[in-house]
Amino acid sequence: METRQEFRIDRTAFSVVSLRDADDEVAYWRLKTPVERLQALETIRQILYGYDPITARLQRVFEVAELETR
Repeated sequence: METRQEFRIDRTAFSVVSLRDADDEVAYWRLKTPVERLQALETIRQILYGYDPITARLQRVFEVAELETR
């Protein structure tokens, strides 16, 4: 899966539209394959939550538990 470092945002392309004019958006995403839609969704999720799959790792925790004798 692609990481967000591979995407560049063109900040010069910007438009303000009404939410009622969403027909173009629906038509655009219907032309995309399910895989492309999921990749776009994952990219948006990574941007919103600041997640970077390259640096995100599980924390290593080591704990010694002593067994009590009964």
